Amino acid sequence: MPPACEPPVPDVTVAIVGSGFGGIGMAAALIQAGLTDVVLLERAADLGGTWRDNSYPGAACDVPSHLYSFSFAPNPGWSRSFSPQPEIWEYLRRVAAAQGVTGKIRFKAEVTSARWDPAARLWRIEIPGSTLTARFLVSAAGPLSDPLIPDIPGIGAFAGPVFHSAAWDHDHDLAGRRVAVIGTGASAIQFTPRIQPLAGQVTVFQRTPAWILPRRDRAISRLERWLFRQVPVTQRAARAAIYCGREAYAAGFVKNPAIMRAAQGVALRHLHRQVTDPGLRARLTPSYRMGCKRILLSSDYYPALTQPNVSLVTAGIAEIRADSVVAADGTAYQADTLIFGTGFHVTDFPFARRVFGTDGDSLASRWSARPARTAFRGTTTPGFPNLFVLTGPNTGLGHTSQVFMIEAQIRYVLGALLHARGHGADQVEARPGPQAAYDKMVQRKMGRTVWVTGGCQSWYLDAEGRNVTLWPDFTWVYARQTRRFDPSSYSLASGSGAAYRAASRAR
Repeated sequence: MPPACEPPVPDVTVAIVGSGFGGIGMAAALIQAGLTDVVLLERAADLGGTWRDNSYPGAACDVPSHLYSFSFAPNPGWSRSFSPQPEIWEYLRRVAAAQGVTGKIRFKAEVTSARWDPAARLWRIEIPGSTLTARFLVSAAGPLSDPLIPDIPGIGAFAGPVFHSAAWDHDHDLAGRRVAVIGTGASAIQFTPRIQPLAGQVTVFQRTPAWILPRRDRAISRLERWLFRQVPVTQRAARAAIYCGREAYAAGFVKNPAIMRAAQGVALRHLHRQVTDPGLRARLTPSYRMGCKRILLSSDYYPALTQPNVSLVTAGIAEIRADSVVAADGTAYQADTLIFGTGFHVTDFPFARRVFGTDGDSLASRWSARPARTAFRGTTTPGFPNLFVLTGPNTGLGHTSQVFMIEAQIRYVLGALLHARGHGADQVEARPGPQAAYDKMVQRKMGRTVWVTGGCQSWYLDAEGRNVTLWPDFTWVYARQTRRFDPSSYSLASGSGAAYRAASRAR
């Protein structure tokens, strides 16, 4: 082993887990800054993350296209104001190729564990068939990467196909089938209207109704696309206008939830226009304040529920049998296909169970202790040197583009790595004091948000009712906080000095 003052040179300087928006954006920023010694570890056979996996019928973004994209890679060719899944996936492929990222990806390389080696000051990363070492580790696994299927009694006894919306079985023909849709979240309201005309019977099991606003989607004209391509400033202006409009929603989410009453009125009028049956309308009317759970956009979900071959069940689920789903009131609903639209493992972040820090404990165990799941700037955690988490604790959004937050984090992480390189540091670790102060600030702001005061239980909250998911302020505030790396909040160490700087520059 090399002398203690010079830890061994790792296989790569930076390893990134995941190849969705976070992974591609992080790799592109590193390459542009001259840090080309990077690898992306992707468990699937193709890139794209969430937008690769969620290929269910009707899958589309609920943030306008011009904002749900990288600021450094505008796309003048979006076909609609809200991009469909195939276009977003293709966009990510193009950006990865143009930025030199595609060649940095190792496919079918699922990270089974990542352990910090204090003596060598690097990460030892286990992937199928080999071990990889990296000086820095960036998790871009994302919160919407592991589908959640609830543990319903009898689910293993069901005789027909069972699948989640994020793992759609495209080989299964739904024509004439008796389909049970479990869950009524963002995915279910998109695919239910698409499968309704095909299926013989659709039974939708709803736990809690959602606030739904009209989806103001339209085709982007050829003239607009020409203008965006020939006069790029027009697309930048459109992006800025969308950002400002979306950011205005934060006033009701995080500053004064009473403001949401106006939006509730819009949603109620939308419901009354599309559902004339008072009984059905009552079951679709939320009892909590708008914004407490994710606000959904749809102009065809309510009409689908009014069709003769669709039933809405709100009694809850008691069990699943071989050929039916039994509601809590004892009624058995015949089914030969189960489709889950039940979201993802968000607050428990499965990848955290595979990351082990200086004391040998997992990141999951650290985040399960008090205070639960907190990270400085939502990105770094004491005891886990050289680990950066994109879309980490309290960096999610309920009103605008997650890509905006991802880019803010990318700038912060890039700043940390450039600072380390410039100072010959090979270990960067958040200090407990700044993290505690940061978490105190986040929770103080969280206390007045609609997510805490709105009277609902949502996937934003952990088992103890703490919102560990969303950012409780305007996004420009977070962008300002992460604009520059703040070395005073970190402990930096160097064991290789000039040798590390030379190795980093050489790669």
